[in-house]
Amino acid sequence: MTASDDWSSMAEPAASFEQLRPQLFQVAYGILGGVADAEEVVQEAWLRWRRVDSGQIESLRAWLTTVVARLALDLLDSARRRRESYVGEWLPEPLVAGLVDEGPEERITLDESVAAALLIVLERLSPAERTAFLLHDSFGMPFAEVAEMVGRSPDSVRQLAARARRNVAAAKPRFPASREEQEGIISAFATACAAGSLDQLLAILDPEVVMRSDGGGRVPSARLPLRGAERVAGALIALERKRLRDGRPFSFELANVNGALGVVCHDGLALNVMSFGFDGGRIVAIDNLRNPEKLTHVTVPATMFSR
Repeated sequence: MTASDDWSSMAEPAASFEQLRPQLFQVAYGILGGVADAEEVVQEAWLRWRRVDSGQIESLRAWLTTVVARLALDLLDSARRRRESYVGEWLPEPLVAGLVDEGPEERITLDESVAAALLIVLERLSPAERTAFLLHDSFGMPFAEVAEMVGRSPDSVRQLAARARRNVAAAKPRFPASREEQEGIISAFATACAAGSLDQLLAILDPEVVMRSDGGGRVPSARLPLRGAERVAGALIALERKRLRDGRPFSFELANVNGALGVVCHDGLALNVMSFGFDGGRIVAIDNLRNPEKLTHVTVPATMFSR
C-alpha cells in the first residue's frame, strides 16, 4: 500500500468522525463541565473507534455517543472527588466565542445542552440523573440504551430523567430575554458598575439575584455566593472602587458565553468570563469565572475595549 492509499483509507473515517465531533463534545462537556476533560474524552473515543471493526457497528453516531458518555462518566467520578476539595465556588469552564464572523465551530455553543445555567443545575444532580437527562432529552437516545449505559432499568432511567427535567424546568426563566434585550441589560449593568451607582444597579438586578465567583484559590474571589440585589450591588461597587484606588486598568468585550451574551473582561488582576441569567428584564444570576486554570482555552478578543 502506498502512502497515498493509506491516507485515503483514513480520510473517510476521519471525515465521518469530524462530522460527529460537535455532538460528541457536547455530550462529554455536558456531563463533565470541563473543556479539556471533554476534549480528552472525545479523542479517546476516536482512538477506540480506530481499533474496532467498523463493520460491526450499526450506527456510528450511537456507538460513539455511548463510548463518549461512558468515558465521561468514568472521569466524572474522579472529577467530583477533586471538586470536594476545591477552594471556593466551583463553576463549569465556559465556552467562549466572538460575536463577529461566527463559523460553524462557534455556533456549537448555541445548543441548549451547553447553556451555563443548565450546567450549574446539572452539577447538583447525581451522575445517573445528569446522564439520563442529557442523553435522552438533549440528544434523543432511547431510554433502553441509556439504561444499559448506567446499569439501571429503562423505567428507572425514565424516572431519573423526569426528576432531572423537573429541576431543569424550575431553573428556567419565566420570561426569557431576547438577544437584543440581553445586550441592553448588560450595557446598563456595565454603565452602572463603572458609575458606582447603587440605584442604577438595583434597577436591573432581580431582588433575589445570585452572584457566584470562581477563583479556585488562584485569584481573589468570594468563597460563597452572594444573594440579594443590595448585597450584590454593594459588592460590585466596592470592587470597582478598589480597582480605581489601586489604579488598575479595566478592559472588556461582549462575547458568546455558552450560547448567551456574556462578557470577557480583565480587571487588572485576572481575566474574567461572566455569564448572566435573565428573567423579566432583570439579571437573576451572575457567574464570574476567574480561575486562570479554567481559562487557558479562552482567547482574549483583539477588539477588547479598555477604560
